[in-house]
Amino acid sequence: MKRYKNIAGDGGSNISGQVEAQQAKLKFAVTVAALALCRPRRMGAGGERTVSVAAVGPARRVRAVALTFALSGAVLLTPGTSGAQPEKVYRIGYLQASTRDQQAHLVRAFEDGLRDLGYVPGRNLVIEYRFADGKLERLPPLAEDLVRLKVDLIVTGVNPPTIAAKQATTTIPIVMANSIDPVGAGLVASVSRPGGNVTGLTQDVGTEIWGKRLALLKEFVPKLSRVAVLVDPGFPPASAIFKAMEAPARALKMTVARFDAGGPADLEGAFAALTRARSGAVFMTGGPVHFNMRNQIAQHALRNRLPSISPVSEYVEAGGVMSYGASLSEQWRRAATYVDKILKGAKPGDLPVEQPTKFELIVNAGSAKALGLAIPPSVRLQADRVLP
Repeated sequence: MKRYKNIAGDGGSNISGQVEAQQAKLKFAVTVAALALCRPRRMGAGGERTVSVAAVGPARRVRAVALTFALSGAVLLTPGTSGAQPEKVYRIGYLQASTRDQQAHLVRAFEDGLRDLGYVPGRNLVIEYRFADGKLERLPPLAEDLVRLKVDLIVTGVNPPTIAAKQATTTIPIVMANSIDPVGAGLVASVSRPGGNVTGLTQDVGTEIWGKRLALLKEFVPKLSRVAVLVDPGFPPASAIFKAMEAPARALKMTVARFDAGGPADLEGAFAALTRARSGAVFMTGGPVHFNMRNQIAQHALRNRLPSISPVSEYVEAGGVMSYGASLSEQWRRAATYVDKILKGAKPGDLPVEQPTKFELIVNAGSAKALGLAIPPSVRLQADRVLP
């Protein structure tokens, strides 16, 4: 099994070495200071030179004693000595379904959030990274590995790694950074009182947002009547998302049709099928496998001249036309606040699940132009960012 170690290394041995080195320097300073403030008194019988604090003047003698005591106190109060308790080093697990490369920007956001709160990898924090590389069946053994390490806490992303972590432990706290319908998925008892050992953040607020995404797609392409919904059958929330889209689609005088793609090998066939069905656009339902495949999905959509919309901006940055949703980077940065509260003694079951309050509309002007589409003024006015 491939393991990913903390990118900053194990901070424990570094801390110990730094303390010992500082102690040695301070002890040496005490000796040098005492000797430097004394002066020779006389030659000994064997020719050796002897020194004595008594040989110096009263004022200088007071300064010598004061400096010696001050430096001695510094040695005694050095972290790791008997004068003070060493700084606690926490060990947390980071469990994700996608690859490390695909998660790089989210890792940075999470670590930045931790640093803002005083947690520095290699000093008072060790992070054990585990990535399933898009293979969901790897998540349970990776979660069990983190439990064996007796980590203080496990951080997860969307539902599959959270489910794996929850099955592996009922006692180690779990913080989810971007869950989807955690109550419906059985991850928490309620948003306000999660109960158990799981809490964190949700990516969406209810099912209404999926209708909002359909409405934006219709606004972008007014004559749109058929929408292909791309679903990962191994991602349970995707089926519920498709069901939630049927009613708003009817209200918008559109039809939605489901097309499954559980991996890269399925994309060619899925796009061939949805093109035969004369779909006018592609709607991405998300999930860790599709997140890993976002570049291929965007390229297939452009090749088949189909506008697309997704729940996260990473798809748009890969070449999709539109996204509407919470910022994943901000979600992971916010997850650090839950880590901080729990490490300071809060119980995860008592911390309400945080729902996003800001949703961003991102539009890729270059992809729209490649499809021969102009960005409608109403969409441009709503957009938080328009990529060139």
